[in-house]
Amino acid sequence: MPQTPLPPPLHDALVQILGPSGVLTNPADTEAFCVDWRALYHGRCAAVLRPANTAECAQAVALCHAHNVPMVPQGGNTSMVGGATPDSSGLAVVISTTRMNQIHSIDHADLTMTVDAGVTLKAAQDAASAQGLLLPLSISSEGSADIGGILATNAGGNNTVRYGNARELALGLEAVLPDGSVLDLMRKLRKDNTGYALRQLLVGSEGTLGLITQAVIQLQPAPRSRETALCAVENPQGALNLFAAFRKQDPSAIHAFEFMSGTSMALVNSLIDGASLPLEAPAPAYVLVELASPRADDSLRSLMEDILGSALEDGLVTDAVLAESESQRQSLWMIREEHAEAQKRAGASVKNDVSVPLAAIPEFIADATKACEALIPGIRVAPFGHIGDGNIHFNLVQPEGGDPAAFLAQDHAMMDTVAAIVRKLGGSFSAEHGVGQLKTYMMPSWRGGAELQTMRQIKAAIDPQNLMNPGKVLPPA
Repeated sequence: MPQTPLPPPLHDALVQILGPSGVLTNPADTEAFCVDWRALYHGRCAAVLRPANTAECAQAVALCHAHNVPMVPQGGNTSMVGGATPDSSGLAVVISTTRMNQIHSIDHADLTMTVDAGVTLKAAQDAASAQGLLLPLSISSEGSADIGGILATNAGGNNTVRYGNARELALGLEAVLPDGSVLDLMRKLRKDNTGYALRQLLVGSEGTLGLITQAVIQLQPAPRSRETALCAVENPQGALNLFAAFRKQDPSAIHAFEFMSGTSMALVNSLIDGASLPLEAPAPAYVLVELASPRADDSLRSLMEDILGSALEDGLVTDAVLAESESQRQSLWMIREEHAEAQKRAGASVKNDVSVPLAAIPEFIADATKACEALIPGIRVAPFGHIGDGNIHFNLVQPEGGDPAAFLAQDHAMMDTVAAIVRKLGGSFSAEHGVGQLKTYMMPSWRGGAELQTMRQIKAAIDPQNLMNPGKVLPPA
């Protein structure tokens, strides 16, 4: 007998549709699907369903809907806010898209890619690159995060300053709605003014309105010239001033512009194998800037050298290193991409994925650092992130040698302290990670009134039984 609270007729019907390997019920097999990447949430599920295509997914969802079984869509399980983790009741099924992993086509005329939801971002990037094209979205978890989850959370990442978030890259979508019906929005059109933009409703909905199964993603010509530099600066204002200097000269050349605090960089250098600071001495803060162009003969090197040369003369930059090869470029990016992992290894951490207007970034970092250090003596404030688009990951790491559980017990106090400063500066408490189940309690005060009520009405209209990813995004009524 299967180890599941699912009614036997439902279990047997699901196995009939998905096959024995498509329905996991043994706790040893389902455990990994019930814990989030940060290990903050440990849930249970009745089963893990693994459809191989849209038709199987739709039939499975329809069966669960008929039996009133909650469903938790899950892609690469890289959520930072518990958005893809079931609750502790053990009544929900997790619907994993990992077997839906086909790249269907790449269209050079339209510059689009048609893919299943379970294709990892890295696999999609590699497929585009093999044909001389670029899928411009880039995030730290791209090796495991998949297209469906990325769209469901409207992920941003390193290249948002140039290309926008996932929302800007999705031309078409296909999704299975909570009752099992298939919403086919798989159009490649840049212009389609025919009513409500339903695909945009699904992007960023975190699986609460439906399960994305396929997508049409916009591509770009692959860069043929690229220049990357790591710069030392004195403070966040210096980083912002350097961004202004690059933007003044050629905003279209800026591919990425990343900020890293001295504290966060020190954690990377001490805890990540192979990471080393390629500058003469540690600095209070750092910037990783990348310029790119599809033109092979573009003068990006001279542009980079001219701007950094002036910045060094003016004292805006205290040291800098330019990548001389692709391997050196990847080494510089590795330093940036390992910040989240280094903080995880340093102990318990509280992640504040926030955004503020660009001009307010220095004030935000200064005020939030002071407030958090007053709240918890010895706390390690380790901000980093996408300073070019105003998104700072204001992460807080437990005091060295401290008690992780005691630190995490104060997570709401820390989050609320940071959020109060973000609110004062006209920002958002979630820039790209989403709300998930971690931040639902913030929604009434931040998005209350007509805005939250409208969200509730949309949810009730599409999912009146509240079966699709319940407990995420919207707080209890």
